[in-house]
Amino acid sequence: MTAKPDAAIDEVGVACEDDAFLQAQLEVVPRVFPLELPATPRAEVARRARQIGTVAGRHFAPIALKGAFTRRIAPDAWARPLRRTFEDLGATFMKFGQLIGSAPGIFGDGVADEFRSCLDTGAPVPFDEVRRAVEHDLGMPLDEAFWSFSESPIGRASISVVHKATTRDGRRVAVKVLRPGIERRVATDLDLFQPLLEIVAKQTGEYAAGQLLAMFQGFREQIGEELDLRNEARAMAHYRWLLEQVNLTRVMVPEVFEDLSGPRVLTMEFLDGVPVDDLTTVAHYGYDPAPVVQEVIKGFLLTAIRWGTFHGDVHAGNLLLLPDGRVGVIDWGIVGRLDPETHQFFRLLIEAALGDEAAWPDIARHAQRMYGPVLEQDLGMDHAQVEAFMRMAIEPVLTRPFGEVSLADLLTAPQTKLAEIRGAEAEQLTMRAVYRRFRDQRRIRAAADAHGVYDSDLERSIFLLSKQLVYFERYGRIFLRDVGLFEDEEFFRAALDAPTTASRIS
Repeated sequence: MTAKPDAAIDEVGVACEDDAFLQAQLEVVPRVFPLELPATPRAEVARRARQIGTVAGRHFAPIALKGAFTRRIAPDAWARPLRRTFEDLGATFMKFGQLIGSAPGIFGDGVADEFRSCLDTGAPVPFDEVRRAVEHDLGMPLDEAFWSFSESPIGRASISVVHKATTRDGRRVAVKVLRPGIERRVATDLDLFQPLLEIVAKQTGEYAAGQLLAMFQGFREQIGEELDLRNEARAMAHYRWLLEQVNLTRVMVPEVFEDLSGPRVLTMEFLDGVPVDDLTTVAHYGYDPAPVVQEVIKGFLLTAIRWGTFHGDVHAGNLLLLPDGRVGVIDWGIVGRLDPETHQFFRLLIEAALGDEAAWPDIARHAQRMYGPVLEQDLGMDHAQVEAFMRMAIEPVLTRPFGEVSLADLLTAPQTKLAEIRGAEAEQLTMRAVYRRFRDQRRIRAAADAHGVYDSDLERSIFLLSKQLVYFERYGRIFLRDVGLFEDEEFFRAALDAPTTASRIS
């Protein structure tokens, strides 16, 4: 293979001819086969609905009584009963808890801290059930597959549990096992969640509710991918291959043991690390974690820039700082995939962040193509105003240090702009202002629905991408307060100039 002469390209690019790289990339991109979730009988949906009501009622009853008698409730008082409700209900609820626990920029530090336990506190699974699942999937007795297998899990996530084991040749591994019956539980939760979100989004017009609905419209397929662990195994192998092509030596992906893996069992290299935000343990490692965190953020953005794919769940429990100064990226069950138009839009944002003034008109054109009727008819914005609005909302997040920006401001920018146009403050709480926002947001939501805005690939892709950036905002505030997202301009310019391909993990 012929190395590229440009040092910047060498840092992030592949040391081979463009055509050879593209052909190799086309050959190794793994296929993803979503599992079709089972249909849920009405009786089962009704039982789950009663369970949700009972659990929520039990946890929220004390705060409701307090409010009734004293009318004095702290603003974040709902956080603890909601977290306990999510933990008791598990599955899909825990996934939302993970998002809240990793996004203080949106929900506040107190609420995020309350939900931190959702990252790894799923309900236990009896070991006999774990044994049966492993033996059924691998087609051999547990003692034949592994030299040792710990009965106590080292991880309990929303849809799986993880046990530590040793292979017959003495290698330490982590064995991920899907929870028994998780497919039916998730399918039931989705059947309950989606209509509820549709009602909230359509009746209130709230942007956040619309974003959650956009996520749910693609969530059934996404969770179907997670529920066949062979998809995760292929994604891990693919990203291990990508890391061999680039100069990001502090980032690693565990090796997969294919002969000890199947649809419901995934055996991978064991990483003896701690979550990236475990500051107490990291302090004893004896190295500065900031460059490590910065490199994993660069790696995430690099794959999104060049190939339109990215790790779709980078909460702190999935980024493990290792004693040797590296970060292990685990849990590849969700891989984000940008459609070609969204991929191009994302690349334009990077160009704008790096100071390319010509990118802003193109960004505005993308926005008008997707949201034109809403922007023009309901907000009365022409192309120049759209460009100014997009720049106002996006540029600070892209260019300022982590310690000075908030992605929450970016995500709520549409509502803020609407309030400004209507001559009101977004946070104004008078009855008249609230009613006015409620009415206007409902109308704009209806217009967006009519033009397919919230059902677009762009909206779903941007939501998943934004969710990951919210996680990185938190890590940036902890470790990189004086560093911007695109601080290493040479690295990202090289990434934009390097070969790309439209092939995706799909």
